[in-house]
Amino acid sequence: MSTQSQTSDRPLDFIRQIIKADLESGKHRQVITRFPPEPNGYLHIGHAKSICLNFGIAREYNSVCHLRFDDTNPCKEETKYVEAIKEDVHWLGFDWGEHLYYASDYFDRLYEYALQLIRMGKAYVCDLSSEEIRRYRGTLTEPGRESPYRNRSVEENLDLFTRMKNGEFDEGSRVLRARIDMASPNILMRDPVLYRIMKASHHRTGDKWCIYPMYDFTHCLSDMLEGITHSLCTLEFENNRALYDWVLDTLQTPCHPQQIEFARLNINYTVMSKRKLLQLVEEGHVQGWDDPRMLTLSGLRRRGYTPASIRNFCDSIGIGKRESWIDMGVLENAVRDDLNVHAPRRMGVLRPLKVVITNYPEDAEEELEALNHPKDPSMGTRRIPFCREIYIEADDFMEDAPRKFFRLSVGREVRLRYAYFITCREVIKNEEGEIIELRCTYDPETRGGSAPDGRKVKGTIHWVSARHGIRAEVRLYDRLFTVEHPDMDKEKDFKEFINPDSLEILPDAILEPGLADAAKGDRFQFERQGYFCPDSRESRPGRPVFNRIVTLRDTWAKMRKKQP
Repeated sequence: MSTQSQTSDRPLDFIRQIIKADLESGKHRQVITRFPPEPNGYLHIGHAKSICLNFGIAREYNSVCHLRFDDTNPCKEETKYVEAIKEDVHWLGFDWGEHLYYASDYFDRLYEYALQLIRMGKAYVCDLSSEEIRRYRGTLTEPGRESPYRNRSVEENLDLFTRMKNGEFDEGSRVLRARIDMASPNILMRDPVLYRIMKASHHRTGDKWCIYPMYDFTHCLSDMLEGITHSLCTLEFENNRALYDWVLDTLQTPCHPQQIEFARLNINYTVMSKRKLLQLVEEGHVQGWDDPRMLTLSGLRRRGYTPASIRNFCDSIGIGKRESWIDMGVLENAVRDDLNVHAPRRMGVLRPLKVVITNYPEDAEEELEALNHPKDPSMGTRRIPFCREIYIEADDFMEDAPRKFFRLSVGREVRLRYAYFITCREVIKNEEGEIIELRCTYDPETRGGSAPDGRKVKGTIHWVSARHGIRAEVRLYDRLFTVEHPDMDKEKDFKEFINPDSLEILPDAILEPGLADAAKGDRFQFERQGYFCPDSRESRPGRPVFNRIVTLRDTWAKMRKKQP
């Protein structure tokens, strides 16, 4: 059995060190992990860190990772979320095989465990309201007060809990609480709620139950029942570990998984709260959970991020014990690094400016050879059409250009990528004085982009044939927020920092004709423009829509360097 990470040459992180020691000592013969999402929303990049950790460890040790849905709140859970989560985990490259579970699978057994606690005098039915329970709980400096119902007899508690199960009481009228210590320094241990009444239909169990277990009671017992060895969770559950252990120790279960906490993923220029992500969706600030500006896994997938880039990102940031912030540029660089190797090159003109090559035969056309990847000969070449009229990027021309402007200007010569040298001779403007067309000449001896007389030009620009190019809508996505920590200003609503320029739609881009056949999942580098992919939802044959995945370089990093 391997005890070394297979994904990195770095030293083992603290979790893998614990697992390695447990295996070497014989504490466990096999490591078993789990990923336990709640099916009440869509997964985001923070969940990807947990997925890669739990499934990654199982893969490294030739073991298994369970996918278990924590479906204990029927008011917020839906089957559509279950299916979306399955899709996300599979898309990231992981598989749970036969180990798909639901907390609802254990409802009968959890109920029996609750009865066992009551019989042991370790749980009681409490009639206090949720607000009264909060008031009785005390503070960090003051102990809590015992509920007046804390000392009910075992027989009365068993009767009341059975009647709760049978639906005799209203929601909120009673709960089942653990009987621990109202003076505990850990407020969570001051008689926490184990069950509550919820008269709601469950997406898997229907109307069988009207009482549902709380997370802290469900999670540890689900781990135990599945034989989980290491229960990995983020730091916000550190205080919950005491209750996790109390339940298992009190019930003297045959298996006691070890809960280990690690730092959650925090990325700047975004929000990671499900509640806040839901606000963005429901209030129409984004176009749904899969909006490419969202760092949900469905949004990243639609944006064009690759599973490998997200796995590499999660591996690169590592696993730590302290909360920290990761710059968005690290995530963007991960997808750049992956696409730079794997994405074939194409040419696309996003803001077209027409060029007429006046000395090129009017009805002639030809095909030029272009590399699909400048550093990977195995990707081969393609043929791109050329004719008298082409489009170039509007930004690649300047009428009164400064000396260090190395693109096209009146009287200047530039190289058309894979084609010819051209020189601008005349500028055509409309009645408003806007440039609408350039008249240029070409040197027929420079076919392929080099001159036989050895003369050099400093500028090379991309282009697309006006006769053959396809018209497409291109969407340029940027960071959703203008500040690094949009939800840390307590005096302002985080939505005040939404970036008004996070989406720019260019309806009249002109792309190489070969891109008409681009399929869902294809990704390309548009030379000098960035990485792009067809929009998986809205792109259609004859009406292509392309999303920019990421720019060629981190422009935000440059902006920060310029700030005083």
